[in-house]
Amino acid sequence: MEHSTARICCLLLTLLAGLASGLEITTTGPSSIEKASGQSVKLECQFTLASEDTGPLDIEWSLMASDNQQEDKVVILYSGDRAYEDYYEPMRGRVHFNSADPKNGDASINLTGLKSSDSGTYQCKVKKAPGIRSRKMLLIVMVKPSKPRCHADGPTEEGKDVVLKCMSSDGTQPLKYTWEKTSDNKLLPASAVMDPMSGTINVKNASASASGTYVCTATNRVGSDQCILHLKVTPPPNNGGVIAAAVISVLLILIIIAVILFCCYRSRNRKKYEKEICNEIREDVPPPKSRVSTAHSFTMGSQRSSLGSMSPSNLHEYALKPQYNKIPSSEEYEKPPSHVPLPPPNSTKMAGPNLSRMGAVPVMIPAQNRDGSIV
Repeated sequence: MEHSTARICCLLLTLLAGLASGLEITTTGPSSIEKASGQSVKLECQFTLASEDTGPLDIEWSLMASDNQQEDKVVILYSGDRAYEDYYEPMRGRVHFNSADPKNGDASINLTGLKSSDSGTYQCKVKKAPGIRSRKMLLIVMVKPSKPRCHADGPTEEGKDVVLKCMSSDGTQPLKYTWEKTSDNKLLPASAVMDPMSGTINVKNASASASGTYVCTATNRVGSDQCILHLKVTPPPNNGGVIAAAVISVLLILIIIAVILFCCYRSRNRKKYEKEICNEIREDVPPPKSRVSTAHSFTMGSQRSSLGSMSPSNLHEYALKPQYNKIPSSEEYEKPPSHVPLPPPNSTKMAGPNLSRMGAVPVMIPAQNRDGSIV
């Protein structure tokens, strides 16, 4: 019973406070607004005053924090008959009161050059003692789709599946993609399968009739943009010719490599052969004859010529001379002059005139030095 009485008393006090204050916010527009980035928006907040509201007028717009642990951020303020429009640094120069004199009952504000960071819940609070009223509005700043990029993924040949892709790099989700053909009969191929969420269109078993101009449109709730794609489906390449060309190219490369190796092999063998020939020539060349053997052969030839020129009557006298009866050996030539044997003392010396009478032919014997070599 006591609890019910307390509740009734509180209700009566609230009603009395409301009757004592005539301040009211009269705006009845939508509490949620969606706008695209770069656009402008007007946040409505009209109010009325009564004679009972005698205190100073204060108007405060704040961006409420999404987290209860953080404080609300005051965006713009009107106090003491003065507007403070540069109160919030991120919105400096972009937020203004809609009316030059908010005391007339218009506390609305205008936001220009909207950004995605401007999204949030805004609260308009009007205070004129003893009355206090507030109103909240949700602003959603959406980014319209950026210009999409259109391209064909993979080969665009007849008989194969041709995949066309369209994608916007920026834009508030959800984004929707649509394809249309703007050339020829302006109809998509019968085998085309389109996915509006991923922005792809798959033309199965494409034919030459699928060639043409295609337009892709990316759309969300605040805007749209387009891209154009010129598709040309080409006949399949001649695989036989490609294979033959590849085989011929490989064979030519192998032939060139073989020729290079053969030339290197021939050059190496030629150098080896020339080296062996040089070595064989050096081994087959006989050693040079010594001067002793030359002198020996010269003396023997002289003696033979002397004997051949003598007559039989002179041979007996020539045989008596032992120095001409024996051909000196090579050892005797190599001996120094002191060891050369002297002629026998009983040998008879013949003068040149006597030899001439006997029919001998004078023979010039070459002079020799001590080692037996001819001078």
